[in-house]
Amino acid sequence: MNHTRQLLAAAAFFVATLPALAQPPRVFLLDANQLASIKAAPASDVRKQQVVKAATAAADKAITEGPFSVMQKGVTPPSGDKHDYMSQAPYFWADPSKPNGLPYIRRDGEHNPEIKKITDHDQLGRLGEDSRNLALAWYLTGNAAYADRAALLIRTWFLVPATRMNPNLEFGQGIPGINTGRGIGLIETRSLMPIADAAGLLAGSPAWTAADQKGLTDWYAAFLKWMLDSQKGRDEDAAKNNHGTWYDLQVTDYALFLGRRDLAVETLTRAKLRRIAFQIEPDGRQPLELARTNGWGYSIGNLDGLMQLAWLGQQAGVDLWGFRTADGRSIRAALDFLIPYSEGKPWDYQQIGGFHADALLGCLQQAANFYHDPKYVQFAQQLASGHNDPVTVLRRVSLSAAADN
Repeated sequence: MNHTRQLLAAAAFFVATLPALAQPPRVFLLDANQLASIKAAPASDVRKQQVVKAATAAADKAITEGPFSVMQKGVTPPSGDKHDYMSQAPYFWADPSKPNGLPYIRRDGEHNPEIKKITDHDQLGRLGEDSRNLALAWYLTGNAAYADRAALLIRTWFLVPATRMNPNLEFGQGIPGINTGRGIGLIETRSLMPIADAAGLLAGSPAWTAADQKGLTDWYAAFLKWMLDSQKGRDEDAAKNNHGTWYDLQVTDYALFLGRRDLAVETLTRAKLRRIAFQIEPDGRQPLELARTNGWGYSIGNLDGLMQLAWLGQQAGVDLWGFRTADGRSIRAALDFLIPYSEGKPWDYQQIGGFHADALLGCLQQAANFYHDPKYVQFAQQLASGHNDPVTVLRRVSLSAAADN
């Protein structure tokens, strides 16, 4: 009996002293099991080398950028508080028929360079990408400099009293002469999603403390509450097009990050009819996106959001990948509609921003990893040539591994 107790105690000690990072990281848009497998692979593993090379290259660039803060913008929001995020509607321009240009008028698909004067949007985008790239490089290499920088970026934007953003988006995508902000502005906070993954990758690093993690989750909880309760949040929830999709994706991602699985499941379940069945025609067209002046880009953008929702659905037990209405509306139908154009068929709709066939790459990789259709896999690997950002490389490696098994 004493011998048995000694064995049990030894086993418990062994488990307790295993490195925390031996377990899959707590991430949501990235593949936790794939990351753990890559981390555990020997240094000689070719796939690991590919991912580490991409991750460290991105992190070496990111480590020189920032830190970013809403306090760095040169304008003050209508609230009088620079801690409030602020941006200007990108497709609205001064009316040349008016002496002061007000109110601004819409020119869909044409970016007004004035929006760059308000830096919050660009900086939040860079924060999302940089923090995830740095955290990923730390997770895979153990280089503390990457973790230190990622933690600094996140703390500066969310936690430090002098530089933090208030958890709301009351002043996103305002239109001069018309309003000071719209629910549509919430499309910009999709950059918050990779930051939640970055925090999961940083777990176990001395640079990212339990207090940091609590502060970040408190911030996300307050922001999610604002999304659910505010008028602007409700407006975006009611959006029929890609804005509704990306609203659902953010709500689901933040709910999972906060441990609110019930909210995630509810949002995902409703998305079957509210998003997939409503937005996609039986032949795969997405009419609300095709109506835009950049129909190719918007169709891909909405499909990408739906596919990321489907990926989160896998984690929450809600099947969006396989959902199909009786008349054939589905995520896969939307992809199959777009593939011929990526292969060379002339685009039948507007695309004033220029047509780029490889814009479909991310959607193809996601679909190939789920459906395992050889046509998707082959075309995805073909389009991925020359794309070396970490997420694309992770997906490419995943497809390569699946093909070998």
